[in-house]
Amino acid sequence: QVQLVESGGGLVQPGGSLRLSCVAPGSIFRIYAMGWYRQAPGKQRELVAAHTTVGITNYADTVKGRFTISRDNAKNTVFLQMNSLKSEDTVVYYCNSYASIRAPWGQGTQVTVSS
Repeated sequence: QVQLVESGGGLVQPGGSLRLSCVAPGSIFRIYAMGWYRQAPGKQRELVAAHTTVGITNYADTVKGRFTISRDNAKNTVFLQMNSLKSEDTVVYYCNSYASIRAPWGQGTQVTVSS
């Protein structure tokens, strides 16, 4: 069964850090670039960061310099290190491939930045 499992979200104060993890099916992870996405209520899901299989990364302007995406190829896992968190980063985060072929979306992980 193709399944994405995100974890690592939680409540953090402004300026704090969190590290998100996502275990992806090998059928997706080994072939495609992986991305982290987020979706606020009533808004479209947007790409936050992407990491290709050869190590090229790109980031949304809103997170550049604060977030870092990485992947552990041995564990089919993609990470998102989030530093200097802001209240506007409060949203549900999802991972999936950064390609036209995607797995069904997982449950996501909630990040809440609040004092």
